[in-house]
Amino acid sequence: MTSAILNTLFAQSAVGLHVLDARLRVIRANVLSDAVPAEDLAGHYFTDAYRLERPHEAERMLRAVLHSGVAVRNRVIRGRLMDAPGPDRSLKVSVYRLDDARGRKLGLLATVVDVDEQEKARTRSACLTAVRTRVGRSLDVAATCEGLVESVVPVFADFAVVEVVDEVLRGADPPPGPLGHDVPLRRAALRGLGADGQRDGLVGEMRRLPARTPYALAVSDLRPRLVRITARTPWLGTAPGSARLIEAIGAHSMIVVPLKLHGAVLGLVSFYRCRDSEPFEENDLPLTLTAAAHVALSIDNARQYERDHVIASTVQRRLLPQRDSDHAAVETAHVLLPGRNSGSWFDTIGLSGARTALVVGAVEGPGLQTAITMGQLRTAIHALAGLDLEPDEVLARLADTAARLARDRAGLPPADRLLGQSLTATCMYAVHDPFSGTCTIARAGNATPALMAPDGTTTPLDVPEGPRLFSGDTAPFATATFELGEGSVLAFFSGAPMPAGRHSTGPREEPAGPGRSLQDLCDDVVYHLPADAHPGGAALLLARTGVVPPDRVAAWELSQDRTTPGIARALVRDRLDGWHLDEETIEATELIVSELVTNAVRYGTPPLRLRLILDRTLTCEVHDSSPVAPHLRHARTIDEGGRGLFIVSRLAAHWGIRYGTDGKTLWTEQELGSATDVR
Repeated sequence: MTSAILNTLFAQSAVGLHVLDARLRVIRANVLSDAVPAEDLAGHYFTDAYRLERPHEAERMLRAVLHSGVAVRNRVIRGRLMDAPGPDRSLKVSVYRLDDARGRKLGLLATVVDVDEQEKARTRSACLTAVRTRVGRSLDVAATCEGLVESVVPVFADFAVVEVVDEVLRGADPPPGPLGHDVPLRRAALRGLGADGQRDGLVGEMRRLPARTPYALAVSDLRPRLVRITARTPWLGTAPGSARLIEAIGAHSMIVVPLKLHGAVLGLVSFYRCRDSEPFEENDLPLTLTAAAHVALSIDNARQYERDHVIASTVQRRLLPQRDSDHAAVETAHVLLPGRNSGSWFDTIGLSGARTALVVGAVEGPGLQTAITMGQLRTAIHALAGLDLEPDEVLARLADTAARLARDRAGLPPADRLLGQSLTATCMYAVHDPFSGTCTIARAGNATPALMAPDGTTTPLDVPEGPRLFSGDTAPFATATFELGEGSVLAFFSGAPMPAGRHSTGPREEPAGPGRSLQDLCDDVVYHLPADAHPGGAALLLARTGVVPPDRVAAWELSQDRTTPGIARALVRDRLDGWHLDEETIEATELIVSELVTNAVRYGTPPLRLRLILDRTLTCEVHDSSPVAPHLRHARTIDEGGRGLFIVSRLAAHWGIRYGTDGKTLWTEQELGSATDVR
């Protein structure tokens, strides 16, 4: 009975059975392959009967079972039956010790199951899972391509190359298939055995696909190609670059798959197996097609993001000042750090009385709408700056503007994708007055200004933090005023606050005094930022404070008397003659000053002051302590008065009223002719 059971088992078992003696030689076996008869295995050591990739490891495993009696189950090894044709296969081996009735060791029973196809399927599944996990996490074409080659090498392929249509890398729409021979592709990523040393030189290369090659055929009919490569492969002669690569890596099999999406061609992926690896087979094609489809979709998403980012960045830069403005008592320099967001901005705005407004801000988020919102806020800032408001009042009114923009967005149709996107922004507004030597600052959000003294030391400025724009918080804004020495450098940053020690390293090494280029100092701050700081981008604005040269300012205390307008005209003519201004400008200025002083004498209260400031424009200021302001009237023909401010508005390029704690100041600005020497 026992003999019959054993004979039946060995004859009909779906598992390869091998009885080994104590010396690990095969005594009896049945095999599942017709290539080698079972009787041919008898007398051979197990590690000779199967040509194993790691025979010494297999022998140690067999001896361990023989000595300990602890079975080994389902151990996967690589090998093949002796003299069997073809490559090595995946074999699942289980080993049990055979003992007699007295417990003496007789040998081993080893079962062998060919699980090559299952292992290949498992490998393909794991590889595809890696592709789906790694590819598409970044909206960057290069990172997407790198994710693919990292996922497939060396698990599925020995060498992989991703090439992308060059225009697609720049955000352009992919061309429809078939891809023409004149369309260039750029190598975006590669990975493989022996390629590490050449990688930097190979990535970024551009080529046009040679005709009558698997590469050209794949992007022509948008179908993959599985190709066996030998020394006699005919198309290698028409593609010398590919031939050199294939020879260098020892490739004998490849799959070429087009990267396609909705009939358009984004690029090409080439998978290679080299030297001792098994060639690709038809069962490998579904994996390559699925992986290529996933990569194509990820590249297209990255392409669209890149295009939108380029458009948004272009709009952002067009909305920003195209050059650093030159103001009477402030020198400025700026750096715009690129990043994912497109809402950072800066400004320097000339105000009356040789004052300068310094502005930095940021609307958070990427895309064109962020840049447009930034432009709306920047335009509002310019309009508010012209009203000569205090910094906290400017931000309060800017917050009102932001609230209206938020309400407009909330009223969009339900299908509009902007409806669910929140808005948030920060802004810092400062006014530097060279005559008082002060800078008054208010801020909405957490951006912190810093002061770089002429000796190189850096100190964060303690400015009360107001609510962010678009936050809905109606808390009031507050200001802080700082006295500044000549040559001090103010640093305004639109991003999150930077520790003083980090961004001040450069300035401490080289003082921030007048002798050093402000742009060099600005660049130095950027050089010392951590590499991963502010990935969203930011704007840095530096301003070095100065004074108005004494010979460019004239100021007088005037009496509250009927003869004062005439005296003022004489003082103005004498001063403008000394500045060598032309007669037309002098006469216009006399008339302006006469009207302003007359108004102050009639309707104002003492003290009365007159000041002239000569820069690129000529500024006239008349100050009195009354808070009541005159109004521009359009007098009728028969009216005897009411034309004073109208005449002033016609003669001056700009005019306005500035209020302070000690009264008001009426000011005008006149453009100076290009021939006038204002230096």
